[in-house]
Amino acid sequence: MMNKKYTKRDFSKFTKRNTHKRRGKEEARRELMRAVAETEVAYSGIVLKDTVDYGRQGRTSVKKRRDEMVVRGIFSGSKGGYGFVSAESGYDKDIFIPEDKTGGAIDGDFVEVIFHTYISHSMQEKTEGRVTKIIEYGRDFIIGTLTAERYYIRRGGARVPSDVWVLIPDDSRIAIRPRITDAQGAELGDKVSVKLVRDGRGGYSPDAYVVSCFGKTNTREANYQAILAECDISDTFTEDELAEAEASASRELTDVGRERFADSVIFTMDGEGAKDLDDAVSLKKTHGGWRLSVHIADVSTYVEEKTALDRLVMRRGTSVYFTDKVVPMLPEALSNGACSLNPDEDKYALSAIIDLDKDGNIKRARVVPSIIRSRLRGVYSEVNTIFDGIASAEIKRKYKSVMPSLERMRELYEVLARKASLRGYIDMNIDEGRVVLDEAGEPCDVIRINRGLAERIVEQFMLTANEAVATLLREKDIPCVYRVHEKPSSDKLYDFIDYLKVIGISTREIETDEVESSAFARILEVAKDRGLDIPVSHTMLRSMMKAQYSEIHSPHFGLGIENYCHFTSPIRRLSDLATHRIIHKVLIEGKRAEQYRSYARRAAKAATDSELRALNAERRIENLYKVIYMSSHIGESFDAVITSVTQFGIFAELENTCEGLVPISEMPGLFTYNEADMSLRHTSLVYRLGDTVRVKLEEADMIRGKLRFSLVL
Repeated sequence: MMNKKYTKRDFSKFTKRNTHKRRGKEEARRELMRAVAETEVAYSGIVLKDTVDYGRQGRTSVKKRRDEMVVRGIFSGSKGGYGFVSAESGYDKDIFIPEDKTGGAIDGDFVEVIFHTYISHSMQEKTEGRVTKIIEYGRDFIIGTLTAERYYIRRGGARVPSDVWVLIPDDSRIAIRPRITDAQGAELGDKVSVKLVRDGRGGYSPDAYVVSCFGKTNTREANYQAILAECDISDTFTEDELAEAEASASRELTDVGRERFADSVIFTMDGEGAKDLDDAVSLKKTHGGWRLSVHIADVSTYVEEKTALDRLVMRRGTSVYFTDKVVPMLPEALSNGACSLNPDEDKYALSAIIDLDKDGNIKRARVVPSIIRSRLRGVYSEVNTIFDGIASAEIKRKYKSVMPSLERMRELYEVLARKASLRGYIDMNIDEGRVVLDEAGEPCDVIRINRGLAERIVEQFMLTANEAVATLLREKDIPCVYRVHEKPSSDKLYDFIDYLKVIGISTREIETDEVESSAFARILEVAKDRGLDIPVSHTMLRSMMKAQYSEIHSPHFGLGIENYCHFTSPIRRLSDLATHRIIHKVLIEGKRAEQYRSYARRAAKAATDSELRALNAERRIENLYKVIYMSSHIGESFDAVITSVTQFGIFAELENTCEGLVPISEMPGLFTYNEADMSLRHTSLVYRLGDTVRVKLEEADMIRGKLRFSLVL
């Protein structure tokens, strides 16, 4: 058989035909994927060859190609070793970094990335990049557990096993396992903090040496101390700080330049275990309304400028309240001693005297240095029994001298609460959990706590004082550490609107350019009427911006207040103490306002940073104790409410406020995440926010403070 001789025309014909076929198949695949996407079928389970995923090619060069871009940003790691980079500018989406292209970056590093975009088989724009340079290391220290891994080294031509000590990080976002070069006496199985020795070797795990040992990794105390260290929470004071606090606390009180409120019925109301009593109240009825006096411990008199205590306050920023103890901002000589408004003792205070009309509106306010004497130490739980009409004879005797004041306070509270509702105060009403400890300090129960009337009265009075002081300082153009809360961002607002539409709640009021907090408050009322207050509150909270401190005035969206600052807790917060100092120096002593604008800015930044650090530590310690308590209930089943739905599972909260994850891998069947209504679906099974489910506790992870559930069908 003779071989056919092909001409140039033949080759041209075949090429055109094949090109046509390729284009037809490609278009068919595109149409198939569009159809699959529209039916919401879990297409990730379909095996397709040669989809239009042209972008995922093995790019490793440190040089940029024509279709690639270069950006800088923060690397966020993951348990799987891959990560994402959030660019500081030039691109507004997270950039995916595969595991083998991280360039040795770990969570928190500031990196340079080369990346490209492509269209995935689901017809969405995707990104993929590679880290080409670590510009700045984000972490110097890592906390984890010491373990040994077996390696084989060549010795005399043979492969000899050798155990190498490495660290398994507690933080699952850190995929590296640093090799330990110096254990400093720590043993295998200990929880330690290590210092990384990063020498730019790219994808290799760095060496590290131990700097602190907290004890065996599965013990409560080791995990407790590790959280304090990681969150940079110090529970000790230097000798200079203690000595200065003792000297300051020993000063004798003087009436010079201060008002005495000898005829006023003044008393404090706090939780049963509180020791730093920094606020007291007194109330009188006037012809046109009310005179509310909020007396706050005058801490700034004891903490003078440019001293060891002043530097301490700027560094710590806040007291931290844990399950079993308090890490105070100030030494005990001040926090529980000289500054605390203990009953039957003369104390320095800054008193905000606020005149209100019959509708609770602020008519005028003044702030004066004072000396007060609290009549008694009120306790919320005891006062609530009085309001509920179930107080014991002993409690009635204790509060006899302040009974008329309590009745007036309840009356004013109702006025202020009505006013707050009208202005758009968003009351999330998310109950908190309290861990109950036994005599040995071990968690023996977790209970849901509700705010009583006494707590709400004090809250409204403190809100009023904070608003009055912020308004006074702003009117006089005096620096202030404002507490600001911005409106929700458009992206988060749209997500919240989509969620509300799915569950059938009208969104007309918040689909505006100038959304008001009153619209959010009304949505919560509708949700409560429908029994959806818990999931709606959680989702609304996620849609909101975080409140922070600023020297620049801005309204507080969540409270619906134009001018707001923190004035009422200077024993435990830098922000309040800074406002007190500015009031003393500028408003009272007459110093130039410009002298304290820089101080207000520095205090606002330090207060915001320390608040975030403290909240993180408090949450993690609370979760640790909850996990320890729940570890004795592994295998038991509970009713729970779904508080979050994600691509990887659902989060469910028990009646006692303990929350855990039901991984999608432990759910029966192949579930698909529907982003539009934030649900997981499998045939007739659908799980949404707010659904009640039965769950079984499978694991209580003390190291990461997490619970893992499975569904009980």
